[in-house]
Amino acid sequence: MLGRVELPGPLVSPEWLREHIDAPGLLIADVRWVPKGSARDAYDGGHIAGAISFDLDRDLALPPHQGPGRHPLPPPEVFASTMAAAGIGDDAAVVAYDDARGSVAARIWWMLDVIGHPAAVLDGGLSAWGEPLETGPPAARSRAEFTARPWPADRLVNADAVARALAQGSPVVVDARAPERYRGEVEPFDPVAGHIPGARSAPWMGNVDP
Repeated sequence: MLGRVELPGPLVSPEWLREHIDAPGLLIADVRWVPKGSARDAYDGGHIAGAISFDLDRDLALPPHQGPGRHPLPPPEVFASTMAAAGIGDDAAVVAYDDARGSVAARIWWMLDVIGHPAAVLDGGLSAWGEPLETGPPAARSRAEFTARPWPADRLVNADAVARALAQGSPVVVDARAPERYRGEVEPFDPVAGHIPGARSAPWMGNVDP
């Protein structure tokens, strides 16, 4: 699209972002999840200059009682309204980062990418940025136009579909959490410890370099 920077892929390096940070149509999303604290306080404490603040619980998911499980996807029109209110429009490209080695920023990347909106994750996250951070609250942004698009049905399954598939023995179900949570030794967030019967452990941290 005319006027929008071309992202090199689903990951961008800190060097690429430093070179293109002022490019027209490029916006940076600071995405945090602080289960026992404040995502906004974390943002105010230090963020990439000009980044938009997103709280995973508040901005990128419905409350648990409004959908299945924890962090259910919001309806497409709710997500579109959140993006629009943050100043992200149809003509923007988004680079997301977090302070959790990409595991949280990947949420907004997937939500944008799955509906065809250009997005990428900053490789290495905030700790890899290597430039002075800005502190304080985010600057006010004008509301943008963001078109609501349905979540593609072929990219999502519910719990019943997973159970049927496992019973048939056809797919591989991957549990990307920490090994100790998979084994049920600890459970800091969910009401029941352990894993879905038949799921295989493939911790996301195994795909991240030190």
